[in-house]
Amino acid sequence: MKKKIASPLSAEDKEQQYRIIFEAAGDGMIISDIVTGCVVDANPAAIAMHGYTRDEFIGLHLTAYIHSDSQRLFVKSATDTQPGIILDTPAVHLYKDGSSVYVEVRRTPIPFQGRLCLLSVVRNVSERINAERVLNQRSELHAREQAMLLTISHTLASTLELQPGLILDQLHEIIKYTHGGLFALEGSMLVTLAMRGTSQLEQSAPIFIHSNTPGNLATLFNRHRPTRIADVWSDDPQAIFLRSFLDDGAALLLEDMQSWMWVPLAVRGRIIGCIGIAESSKDYFTVHHAELALSVANQAAITMINAELYSKAKDLAVLEERQNLARNLHDAVNQSLFSASLIAEVLPRLWDKDQQEARRSLEDLRRLTRGAMAEMRAMLAELRPSTIIDSSLSDLLRLLGNAFSGRTNVPITVNVSGEFFLPAEAQVTFYRVCQEALNNIAKHAKATQVEIELKQEEEVIEMHIQDNGLGFDPTKTLSGHYGLGMMRERAEAADASLTITSQPGRGTELTIRWTQTPPKESL
Repeated sequence: MKKKIASPLSAEDKEQQYRIIFEAAGDGMIISDIVTGCVVDANPAAIAMHGYTRDEFIGLHLTAYIHSDSQRLFVKSATDTQPGIILDTPAVHLYKDGSSVYVEVRRTPIPFQGRLCLLSVVRNVSERINAERVLNQRSELHAREQAMLLTISHTLASTLELQPGLILDQLHEIIKYTHGGLFALEGSMLVTLAMRGTSQLEQSAPIFIHSNTPGNLATLFNRHRPTRIADVWSDDPQAIFLRSFLDDGAALLLEDMQSWMWVPLAVRGRIIGCIGIAESSKDYFTVHHAELALSVANQAAITMINAELYSKAKDLAVLEERQNLARNLHDAVNQSLFSASLIAEVLPRLWDKDQQEARRSLEDLRRLTRGAMAEMRAMLAELRPSTIIDSSLSDLLRLLGNAFSGRTNVPITVNVSGEFFLPAEAQVTFYRVCQEALNNIAKHAKATQVEIELKQEEEVIEMHIQDNGLGFDPTKTLSGHYGLGMMRERAEAADASLTITSQPGRGTELTIRWTQTPPKESL
């Protein structure tokens, strides 16, 4: 039995098959005249994609359904068309109401109804584009938030002294709120450290909020997690608790507000306070807000602990300094005054016996009392560091010289030439270097003569301190001579140079040189 051979399809049958495929395609298909740019034919998917009826869409010019930014792509596709060429073009089309439709378009030239046309296969990718856009926006927002959190961390970590208002201001940088308060926990009581919002809030005196029961604090701190209240005036138990807790002056935080968020401040599981912020609209604070606020709160808690430790360290330093001054007073001034009192007691009897010797004792008495007074003035300068900056450098060097001479009975000469106007840091450096150098001479040099010279040559200010003591080898590290390294560090910090010249048995000369930088000329 012979198989039947299928007869070839007629042109009409082929066109019918193509038509079925054209009409059934899920992607939009648009045939447009290359010359006029008008739609010649389109399948149902393309027509529905643009929101028209068939009668409205056929004959439509490209400017009606292609966004102006993408029209040039269509024109370029039309002019570049050659048989066998396929062009993939991303574009934005327009819905009938003018809204945008993001599409991917593949265009190819085809003969249609006796003329050259352009077949555009259009796929709607709006969902994908919008999803990518949302994802990019979230990524950008996340990056900005992380950058802001890093900046906030650096800002809060850069200060050792507690600035409560700075904490609230930094929180506002990343979460916009209307009212805010920073509270410290003292026992079972919350104390406002800073308030933000109205002028009445910010100028209010510290407010003390008493917790009647331990359960109140447990409710407030919510297991170290933020608490969000959508409507502070609702019958929600947390809202009722908040209104009862924020009484007296703290109730100002709730005035004209709707949303509220508590954020605990904790370090290593220990609650040290909390932050409360409010907003005028309901249900404002989100879970993401709570996460951001907790990140800032954790940094703020560390800042508060550091400030507390720094304050204690300063108090300890003050106590140690006072003890040190007391020892110095006892060791230096008391010794000078004791020696002076002995001389004063024997001076009348010595005058009757030997007036020449008595005159020498009078000179010793003058030196001792002058040295004791200089020691007292130097110690007062240590108690008030501004004195070192406000006084003239020449007076400060003479003060140190008189104190040294009175303490050691070693004569000292202070020679000053010129008027000196040094920046505060440079002046303190010259003072401290001279102070340390004289201490080293008193401890180690066994000198019988010391000379201090301060002079200026144009922009250069130099100080020389020379003694005729034992000297030393500068290339060797000497036990107990830690002051030399400290002097060099001080000089470098003030952009000054320090040189020390010495030989065993031939004394020591120290030179510190500072050059004034000329001011920059304004443009």
